[in-house]
Amino acid sequence: MTEPTTDATAGEPTQPTQPTEPQPPRPRSPLFRRDFALVWASSFVSDTGDWLLMIALPLFAFAATGSALGASTVFLAELIPMLVLGSFLGVLVDRWDHRRTMIVANLLQGAFLLPLLWASADRMWIVYAIAAIEACLGAIVNPAKQALVPRLVDAEQLGSGNALMAVSDNLSRLIGSPLGGLTFALVGLPGVVLIDAATYLVSAGLVALSRPSPHAVADTAVAAGAATDPHDAPLPRLHFFRQWLDGMSTIRRVRPLGAVTAITTLGQFAQGIFLVLFIVYVVQQLGAGDTEVGLLRGVQAIGGVAGGLLTGVLIRRFTPRALVGWGYIVFAVISAITWNLYPVTTLVWVYAGLFIAAGIPAVATGTGMITIVQRVTPPDALGRVIASITTFTGAAQGLGLLVAGVLVEKIDVVAILNGQAAVYLLCGVLALALLREATSTHAGSRDTEVGAQVT
Repeated sequence: MTEPTTDATAGEPTQPTQPTEPQPPRPRSPLFRRDFALVWASSFVSDTGDWLLMIALPLFAFAATGSALGASTVFLAELIPMLVLGSFLGVLVDRWDHRRTMIVANLLQGAFLLPLLWASADRMWIVYAIAAIEACLGAIVNPAKQALVPRLVDAEQLGSGNALMAVSDNLSRLIGSPLGGLTFALVGLPGVVLIDAATYLVSAGLVALSRPSPHAVADTAVAAGAATDPHDAPLPRLHFFRQWLDGMSTIRRVRPLGAVTAITTLGQFAQGIFLVLFIVYVVQQLGAGDTEVGLLRGVQAIGGVAGGLLTGVLIRRFTPRALVGWGYIVFAVISAITWNLYPVTTLVWVYAGLFIAAGIPAVATGTGMITIVQRVTPPDALGRVIASITTFTGAAQGLGLLVAGVLVEKIDVVAILNGQAAVYLLCGVLALALLREATSTHAGSRDTEVGAQVT
């Protein structure tokens, strides 16, 4: 043992100074990484243009046809191709380089918008056809972008990267939605089309400047314990249909993927109920009009932006499982308060605050889900797994729309919405229970509860 030294001036023994371990530097935001920042900016630019068009197309269809059916047909034209082809398009994403896929798809999206310049009341088929084509191309871009994120950040920053992508999504919605209506009023559909086409060109250019790591995807998957048996990893050059089936079986084989798919599908079913009954609730229970409906629907994006920033901090301290489970539970509580508050107050600003608050746990659950998927999915199956989950959830949301339309004729709207909040609560409980299985002890994984157990 080291003897204490003596201070010559004080004449008193002093203990030797113990060496202190250097504190690890606080990780910088993924936005400081050039390649991630380029793809993030690309997503923000193209998504903002998309929101302009998503607002303008139904407005044009309504004005041209004079009926709500004409406007709703636009949404059906976007939904049906995604449901039918979405999981198959995911196979193509896995066969192609993700970066090049995004570049080519963005350029095609911009080019296919141009026929809308000739759309008119007697040529509405152009609107519906282009809406379907753009939906299919979007079903390629989104899985490619989500599969590219692990190649842009370190494994320990994957959750933060996903949270920032959620910020981009909500920020583009917050900016693009009001600009869509304003731009359509000022320059009409041709002006919106040209602006949106330009955003795709800029988006493709930004992605082209990026240089994703060719190894980060594999490193992330290994760190999380995915596909530890090489026989369990999907083969990259199977026949197209066999590769599609293999993507589906991957969801079944990797236990966290099955749980994530079931929970997300159930949550989107509840979201479909909300999309229909939200308008009924605002009009009937709050006595509000169209302006208030638009306001309340839009302000959730403010919470989404705040939620993305907050989730980027929380995911350094909590596992993705905790974000998913408690995010759904908090969302359920906020929903229940919102739907049952009308006997106390109908002030719109109170509900605006609640809708903003709801955006925060909504982003937390989404970020937790996609982080789990990215970490436990074999790298060469990531595109088709994400596309398949998106297809399931889209179908569930459509089913929720139909169920809500039928039930509202027979059951009080508040009772149905309380049931919808209960579904969110169930999602949270299932996440905390089922995702507990996803435990990994592999070195290098900070989020130890999301490693895969491949059966």
